[in-house]
Amino acid sequence: MRDNRPAYWGQRGALGTARDVAGTSLITAARRPPRPGRFFTVHLGFTAPDLASARELAVGYAEALSVLRPEVALGASALSPAEAWQQAERLFCGASGPDGERCADVADHPGFHHAPGPGGLGWGDGD
Repeated sequence: MRDNRPAYWGQRGALGTARDVAGTSLITAARRPPRPGRFFTVHLGFTAPDLASARELAVGYAEALSVLRPEVALGASALSPAEAWQQAERLFCGASGPDGERCADVADHPGFHHAPGPGGLGWGDGD
């Protein structure tokens, strides 16, 4: 063994050396399109004396998070007891409007549905 190299090292010379590929990029374009974004859920734990108080707190937390992070899906917010995740109830109405928007009012609200934002479109059978 000369120069402390294995005998088969000469066979790999066909690939080229670092000097040969120094001017070319080793990173190529992706062969397939990137995956679309997936939906994930965050669970926040808090204490409240009863379900009505918990619902009010949860609505406040969801609205505050949507102000801080616009990508948070406000309409997908739900509330459940900590020991019973399968009993989740929606916090917001989410009814479809005529232009494809969703109602941003709390669940089971009376009156018209309202699109998110100030001066959002109202629709439906209201008082």
